[in-house]
Amino acid sequence: MGMPTIAFAGGGTGGHIYPGLAVAERLVRLLPCRIIWIGSHRGMDREAVTGAGMEFFGIPAGKLRRYCSFRNILDAARVGLGFFAARRVLKQEKPALLFSKGGFVSVPPCAAAAHLGIPVFIHESDYSPGLATRITLRFAAKVFTAFADTALLFPPKKRGLIQQSGNPIRRAFQNAGPEAGRAFLGVGPEERLLLVLGGSLGARRLNELVRQALPGLTKTYTVVHQTGPKTPWDVEAGERYRPYPFIRAELPQVIAAAEMVVCRSGAGTIWECAALGKPMALIPLQGPASRGDQVENAAFLEKAGAALVLRDEADPQLLVETIGALAADGERRRAMGEAAARFAVLDGAEIIAQAITAFLGKPSLGKR
Repeated sequence: MGMPTIAFAGGGTGGHIYPGLAVAERLVRLLPCRIIWIGSHRGMDREAVTGAGMEFFGIPAGKLRRYCSFRNILDAARVGLGFFAARRVLKQEKPALLFSKGGFVSVPPCAAAAHLGIPVFIHESDYSPGLATRITLRFAAKVFTAFADTALLFPPKKRGLIQQSGNPIRRAFQNAGPEAGRAFLGVGPEERLLLVLGGSLGARRLNELVRQALPGLTKTYTVVHQTGPKTPWDVEAGERYRPYPFIRAELPQVIAAAEMVVCRSGAGTIWECAALGKPMALIPLQGPASRGDQVENAAFLEKAGAALVLRDEADPQLLVETIGALAADGERRRAMGEAAARFAVLDGAEIIAQAITAFLGKPSLGKR
């Protein structure tokens, strides 16, 4: 039997891609294998995956909505096309297993894999399972969750398939040091840094809040602000303000250098910050753009003592006062950072990679 092929599926946002890349990165260290990735032929999927040195196969992808829209008809057709495109890829490449990191693009490959008799493993990052996870659950031989309590939100007959793994993060976050982050930013060792992570989803509201709060925030901190690569931004850099459209390879080191982080509460972001022991001020995405998962994630971290939560409609003065109170209380920041590190103690990428390796080591798979 030659080197096995493992298929990965998922995409649409970095929260579905980068944790999958973390698993792939760890898997090739444990098991000599070829990895292919099935993702959307539109958007960031191809660039992120090929940039990590992996083979990418693009398929049509339709968004899964929870509300009535004429676009649902078009997207249903795309899902059908995606199924047949994914099936062709899987039949041609013959993977021993498919690992799904979620997102709407993961549904057709999971269905196609099940149709071809290929085992499917899936991972849910958020506190409550999203629609894609609820659909692909019927195809899954194994389900990984970031949060322990998430298992209680699945049907009882499926709970035997579930294992808590935490959220996979790339090794760069485990090895990050503040010195490299400060060197990238061009700041000295005594400079107090507040990192604001705006992103592609819902960044506009967060960015505007920071814009209005800047005069107060920069009294204490040098504010490092990731504004989002597709978000127009006209606030110029200054001695105490450093805007970046997107921080790429240097992001782990920049987080390590920050004293605190202000961000949304997507699972990938909060896990990366927590792994580096950072206290967080979370402003979860709410309203029609969200199913409420970020509110749930934020509430869990707040209960764990790792974060403070502000509502999306928070006013700039409240943000300044919240950050100012934490800035003045080193003991509280230390306790929040320790709570964050405990929250992210599980090595999700290692746990999932080991489970895939063990599963593929079963004698019955040698007959495939």
